[in-house]
Amino acid sequence: MKKIGLIINPIAGMGGKVGLKGTDGATILSQAKKLGAEQISPERTIGALKRLVFLKDEIELITYPGEMGGDVSKQCGFNPRVIGTITEDNTTADDTKQAAKELCNLQIDLLLFSGGDGTARDICEVIGDKIVVLGIPTGVKMHSAVYAHNPIRAGDLAVLYLQGKVKALKEAEVMDIDEEAFRSGYISAKLYGYLTIPFEERHTQGLKTGSPPTESYSQEAIAQEIVDSMDDDHLYIIGPGTTTKSVMEKLNLRYSLLGVDVIYRKKLIEVDLNEKKLLEQIKEKKAKIIITPIGGQGFLFGRGNQQLSPKVIRRVGKDNIIVIATKHKINSLNGRPFLIDTGDNQLDLLLQGYTAVITGYHERVMYKIDL
Repeated sequence: MKKIGLIINPIAGMGGKVGLKGTDGATILSQAKKLGAEQISPERTIGALKRLVFLKDEIELITYPGEMGGDVSKQCGFNPRVIGTITEDNTTADDTKQAAKELCNLQIDLLLFSGGDGTARDICEVIGDKIVVLGIPTGVKMHSAVYAHNPIRAGDLAVLYLQGKVKALKEAEVMDIDEEAFRSGYISAKLYGYLTIPFEERHTQGLKTGSPPTESYSQEAIAQEIVDSMDDDHLYIIGPGTTTKSVMEKLNLRYSLLGVDVIYRKKLIEVDLNEKKLLEQIKEKKAKIIITPIGGQGFLFGRGNQQLSPKVIRRVGKDNIIVIATKHKINSLNGRPFLIDTGDNQLDLLLQGYTAVITGYHERVMYKIDL
């Protein structure tokens, strides 16, 4: 009987919709809760476990109590073996590390963990390359290459690995950034090590990469195209990234770079909005969203821009989403599609297909969007 370990970081991702770009540290977590942040890790973990439930009589699921795995395991129909102890509603990185250590000592066949880069970093610190792991993406910032595209893909890949249908293993990078610098508009990413994952390109995300300095000319051409096509009837929601930043620079407007900003009639309305503020801004106005895919990964929604929530996207409408990307960024995907992981499966399916991508001044290509 195969043994699977499960660790859930229950606070991962809580800072996304409220615009805090992470939940590392007690102060930021408290702030997120005051802003109305809710847990997303449990529900997203359920999405992965449901893909595994048909194997429940053939595998032993071992996890930590309550919100770190026990609750959702039982909810999905498993009869898990629960080990360790936690203080409910007050789990920390130390709990994640202890859980990883104990599960590793039990010689499990696969460790599933839900979280973001900080969670991957904690697990990497404890187990290194001793066991095979796979991340269920529930965090805000996920630069690391240890995660599946989405929870469903995580569950499917786990099944394939446990059934021996995927045998390839890969040493995947664990990256993390300084959240304080990130909130101030600076990215300081660092490699913390490698975790061994089952590898299947259709299911696992790549390592996030930035835009090279040589992209500035292409970004400026894209910005000019956007500015020339703006109308006075719509609010424009500008997503994070250096390519979208060029639009704000072309208009000589202040911007947040890693947040979500709103302009109207080419004037700044507000910078760094969270989901609640975005919904207030577009309540009685038509709006368009301008986004760019994450370099090396291809995500349009669900990585670092959770303020653009399913509610916001549905209110704006699929036809009012404008995608911009340099040719270099598209080529760096090596033919892999853009990806969507909003947390709303029906919306993700709606956004599938092909979209026009502005790649320069009066230049467009059609590109595929997948899950």
